[in-house]
Amino acid sequence: MAARGLVKSKQYDWKDSNLALFGSDLEKNVKKASAGTEEAWKNAGKQPGLKVWRIVQFKVVDWPKEDYGKFFSGDSYIVLNTYKEQGGDQLLHDVHFWIGKESTQDEYGTAAYKTVELDTYLNDVPVQHREVQEFESDLFKSYFKTLTYLKGGAQSGFRHVTETTYKPRLLHFSGQRKNICVKEVPLCKDRLKSDDVFILDLGKHIYQWNGRGSNKDERFKAGQFCQLLESERSGRAKADVLEEDSIDRSHIFYQSLTEEDDSDHEFSAKDTAKELFRLSDAGGKLQFKQEKKGSVSKSDFDSKDVFILDAKKALFVWVGNATSSGEKKNALQYAHEYLMRTDHPFVPVTCLKEGQESRDFVAAIAA
Repeated sequence: MAARGLVKSKQYDWKDSNLALFGSDLEKNVKKASAGTEEAWKNAGKQPGLKVWRIVQFKVVDWPKEDYGKFFSGDSYIVLNTYKEQGGDQLLHDVHFWIGKESTQDEYGTAAYKTVELDTYLNDVPVQHREVQEFESDLFKSYFKTLTYLKGGAQSGFRHVTETTYKPRLLHFSGQRKNICVKEVPLCKDRLKSDDVFILDLGKHIYQWNGRGSNKDERFKAGQFCQLLESERSGRAKADVLEEDSIDRSHIFYQSLTEEDDSDHEFSAKDTAKELFRLSDAGGKLQFKQEKKGSVSKSDFDSKDVFILDAKKALFVWVGNATSSGEKKNALQYAHEYLMRTDHPFVPVTCLKEGQESRDFVAAIAA
């Protein structure tokens, strides 16, 4: 039976949540698909800027620039940000693999494997990150003016519109200023919140519903989104703005919301004490064990091994300069599988090399 991914219907699917890469059938399939050379990396990281790829049948495929910030829950993506420090000449990189909540194990496993491959291609300079839909790091969010989550896979599309085949979508706009999140939600009346803005996209007819308590940023962003949809559909779609207090319950907007709700799960750590784990093969085989709980300091880290710091709102994989190849290549897998056994499996993961510690890592230790 094929893996169902991170989410199975309405319940979290624990058993399929692994990143068993190296030496696995997945690794063989990924290598076969790229035939030893990954064309996608040809110009990657050569100049400052953002690049996004989507995983398609073990392959890395360019994601259109006009769709940057739009992510389908059934897919996995790789995002590379290349930049220079102020006054510096060296190109630096952050590479993220993003997992949609309904992405298959093959897809997110391939994204993870290819992230490691891209890191190697860029001479181990990048900082690696794992991101999960709706639990992204602030760094990841900063790349996009708006994050938009759409159901299904990218093959379902949202530009081609016909009366008979277009699937209606209800989009929820919430947040302020640069932190506006757009999420596709079930076509359910219970999802409507007076504090936010919603767009009902029926293909040729688009309705922007402004809740009475919604803010100007949500309304403005939703208006921009409606204009974009009209433009993408070559003028064959028309958008109307509806005010919550001014429309009747018989309006087609309300009549189109006929689905049952799909419950959202909360995944946050009940025990907020930091935990530090060591991954080491000094004894002849890989061992993963807890080193400390509670207060953690920089002196607790040893260059010979990999350490995993669970700060509960984020997880950091610290790779010492003298670690073995086995420890390095299995570090992210152990971190992922550890999180899958916790009550906070979706938190952002950052993989750091000794000497390249980020401000977030330093702050997590000091907290």
